[in-house]
Amino acid sequence: MVRGVFFFLVMVLAASAAAQTGTWKIDPNHSSAQFSVRHLGVSTVRGAFTKVNGSGTYDSSDPTKTSLEATIEASSVDTRVEMRDNDLRSPNFLDVQKYPAITFHSKQAKSAGPGKLQIIGDLTIHGITKEVVLDVDGPSAPIKDPWGNQRIGASASTKINRKDFAVNGAPGVVGDDIAITIDVELIQPNK
Repeated sequence: MVRGVFFFLVMVLAASAAAQTGTWKIDPNHSSAQFSVRHLGVSTVRGAFTKVNGSGTYDSSDPTKTSLEATIEASSVDTRVEMRDNDLRSPNFLDVQKYPAITFHSKQAKSAGPGKLQIIGDLTIHGITKEVVLDVDGPSAPIKDPWGNQRIGASASTKINRKDFAVNGAPGVVGDDIAITIDVELIQPNK
């Protein structure tokens, strides 16, 4: 009896570890990238990019094996003000006709304490690539959704200087420092 219970526990733990290891796809319907920037030095304007795609790998037993590839459609910028959004899409800022995607490609990951990771990678905005560090809360423990798929969630944040990416429009009006938060839900389809 004890041997049977032990075998069952080993199988449950192995299944749980397998659910946490492997490739995960970003669920674009439950993920977004937000940003905030100072306006005239007196207020903070917040916006989001509503179209985020990508995938990642995660092994809870070895966080250094974590990887993330993400693509954000630059034209999906939304600050709730159409005139401002159009300006952000223009050559004054993101120039989405010439640079339609913002991408992140991870190069290294490490544990940053319980339930936290740091992911170092290349962020490309406006055709310019710079190394950034994402501070990650999560990933969460996996859950099984009503359709039998595994899901995890995570929130990552970083700060950049927009001038490092040649996004130079409206100097003195728009602040240079941009805070970025990416909230993702990742799915591992039921096989």
